[in-house]
Amino acid sequence: MLPAAPMPETAALRMGELSELLGYALKRAQLKVFEDFLRCMAPLQLTPAQFSVLLLLDKNPGRNQTEIANTLGILRPNFVAMLDGLESRDLLTRMRSPSDRRSHVLMLTDKGSATLARARKLVSTKHEARLVELLGPADQAALLGMLAKIAAEF
Repeated sequence: MLPAAPMPETAALRMGELSELLGYALKRAQLKVFEDFLRCMAPLQLTPAQFSVLLLLDKNPGRNQTEIANTLGILRPNFVAMLDGLESRDLLTRMRSPSDRRSHVLMLTDKGSATLARARKLVSTKHEARLVELLGPADQAALLGMLAKIAAEF
């Protein structure tokens, strides 16, 4: 049997069952959403993970590094490097825990709070607004529900 003739390089790739796999579709969507987020956050130079850390610290001041990293699913070595970067930009500060000297608690600085306020505005008026415009409020709510269900079960 002769091998199949190669497709011309200009032809679109055939995706086969890949286009029907939820995990693949989620990853592709995540990449597009993150690209848009990074464009929106370019003036502030914040990644989605950094923004998430700042949001958690705003609502949970004085929590320790392990709690924040575990909540966000960030590995310890990656989290420490991220904290180093945020601390060097004076967005947060690490202090020894008053109850456990082996642990550090995290607090937003005044600059961190101001940066977070600007980031929230950019996210809500640009990034999230584009997603809601694309999906519509009902599909947005449905998608959030479906993603929460997946996150809770896996």
